[in-house]
Amino acid sequence: MFKRLTTIFPFILAGAAGGLITFGLVRAAGPVHLPAEPPAQLVNASSGRNAASQDFVHAASVSMPTVVHIKVSESDEMAKKRIHQEQQRNPWGFMDEDFFFGFPQQRQRIQRLEGSGSGVIFSQDGYIVTNNHVVSFADRFDVTLYDKRTFKANLIGTDPKTDLAVLKIDADRLPLLTFGDSDKAQIGEWVMAVGNPFDLTSTVTAGIISAKGRDIDIIQTKDAMEAFIQTDAAVNPGNSGGALVNIDGELLGINTAIATKTGYFSGYSFAIPVNMVRRIAEDIISFGYYQRGKMGLSLVELDGDLAHELEIPVSQGLIVKELEEGGAAEMAGLKPFDVIVEANGQPVRNAPDLMEQVGRTKPGESIQMNVLREGKYARYTIRMR
Repeated sequence: MFKRLTTIFPFILAGAAGGLITFGLVRAAGPVHLPAEPPAQLVNASSGRNAASQDFVHAASVSMPTVVHIKVSESDEMAKKRIHQEQQRNPWGFMDEDFFFGFPQQRQRIQRLEGSGSGVIFSQDGYIVTNNHVVSFADRFDVTLYDKRTFKANLIGTDPKTDLAVLKIDADRLPLLTFGDSDKAQIGEWVMAVGNPFDLTSTVTAGIISAKGRDIDIIQTKDAMEAFIQTDAAVNPGNSGGALVNIDGELLGINTAIATKTGYFSGYSFAIPVNMVRRIAEDIISFGYYQRGKMGLSLVELDGDLAHELEIPVSQGLIVKELEEGGAAEMAGLKPFDVIVEANGQPVRNAPDLMEQVGRTKPGESIQMNVLREGKYARYTIRMR
């Protein structure tokens, strides 16, 4: 799928593993004492928006207990493997006193990578959703809940294409947020970010939704799918994997990235929409990975100049460039130069608008498309493969 690649300013992942990946000397870790679990209560957001009061007291009270602190680190074995791979790539870079301490036969003690981030409780029985970049370099995970209980966690699976991951702790009756509908979220709507910036646990910041469907070209994997909710709620290193909630305390997204030149918040942050998060996390929990559907086509983003050149009566949408033979789109009847203007009832103005719908559609499920062909609109049903 074609993506128009534009660079507005440097972007970094918000708190790539806490933004504070540090080198710590290996130490013998003592056993973690798990206190007896007190009863936990399910936290539900109210169903009605409080028009009279636009503060975030309610949203904070229901969301803070559902956001966890995640400490990540390498095991000795993983650190040895990483160092060995680095040494193979650059053997001369390790032949100095920093590695041998000046003694040719005496190796330096192995250094481990460590970091931290946030996560959101996804189910009462201990599944937690976070960012892939928070956990990707590590194999040890310690989760601290709002009530200060600490658990060892297992990595259930990841989806690097959307920067999502799921951890599991041995706990039950955990508090949950009500899931909002990110499709219905409005530009200008109040939102709140909840997380653990700079290891400051249970921090909340507020702002508004500045834009939707943002593709900032930050996920550096093939076929990455970016359709972020952009906000001006302050997000900093360590917020990664935390919650973006609305004024009613409903989960709208998972905070993932910031726009910055310094490494700290400079005005905008980005969250993965909850409608995408739910589908991907549910698949990771069930299968260990996300079963992503494919349309089998490549696209070009339409703009005013291209619309004028091709004499197309609309200036926003996606032009079908090529179709995979026997692919889902071709079988549905799409043709080159068709213009996709709507998917599942949502406007398609650019590639992220469509990718958000595709990103939460599994093989065997369908996407309803409104397509402009030779000046006439027609609807097509594409059954994903």
